[in-house]
Amino acid sequence: MIGSIAAIGAGLAAIGAGIGIGRIGGSAVEGMARQPEVAGKIQGAMIVAAAFVEAVALFAVVVALLGTR
Repeated sequence: MIGSIAAIGAGLAAIGAGIGIGRIGGSAVEGMARQPEVAGKIQGAMIVAAAFVEAVALFAVVVALLGTR
């Protein structure tokens, strides 16, 4: 029972990360389309933000899986 709850938590973390990165990417592309001259800065900020989202998602998965012990 506890293992399945941990799996649900890990799955929710993965879904949340996917939604977050999708929104970051979409907003970045929209910003680059509106102002192509700052595309480099937007891309750099997008990569940093996506890395933070992935780190939080990985932390959430680890916490969910450690909660089974």
